Amino acid sequence: MQALLGLSHGIDRVNERVGKAVMWLILLAVLVSSGNAIIRKIAPTHASNAWLELQWVLFGAAFMGAAALVLKQNEHIRIDIFYGTRSRRTQHWIDLFGHAFFALPFVVLMAWMLVPYAWAAFQSGQASGNASGLIVWPSRAILAGGFLMLIAQVISEIIKKIAVMQGLIEDPHPFVSAHEAAELEGAELAATVSDPAKGDKR
Repeated sequence: MQALLGLSHGIDRVNERVGKAVMWLILLAVLVSSGNAIIRKIAPTHASNAWLELQWVLFGAAFMGAAALVLKQNEHIRIDIFYGTRSRRTQHWIDLFGHAFFALPFVVLMAWMLVPYAWAAFQSGQASGNASGLIVWPSRAILAGGFLMLIAQVISEIIKKIAVMQGLIEDPHPFVSAHEAAELEGAELAATVSDPAKGDKR
């Protein structure tokens, strides 16, 4: 199990670095978008669909590149009506079942479909149907790469969940209900208001 935990740690480290790095692509997409809008206003003849498509590719790269990090940080959407009323042990079983029988098959299927889809576009040199558009394979490769990273992260989450249930590691994401989260946030806000210095330190 220690070898598997080492693998999980390596996956987490790689996906965290990639996820944090691609966040800067959002800023780059904003700059490209605003620059393209300005050019279309002041020099319409120099405008190009390539800039419009580039901002889509950048946003897609940020989204897919950070998807595995979001899963690692347990920030994906969950409906707590049922989950939140179960014991923590039952919640672990729900998480493990969901990762193994829903998340993993889905991301494997998507990667299995997208890898040849991207490779075919690369081999053919397929370009966008828009005038002066970009080549297509990088955007498809981003999709395939994002799902490959998700496969690795789901496997990492399964390993960690089993280790937590066996008592080998601490729970990296103790469950906090929406009500408890609101209480904690209110207490933190009250402490900040009563002691402004704490708010400055943050």
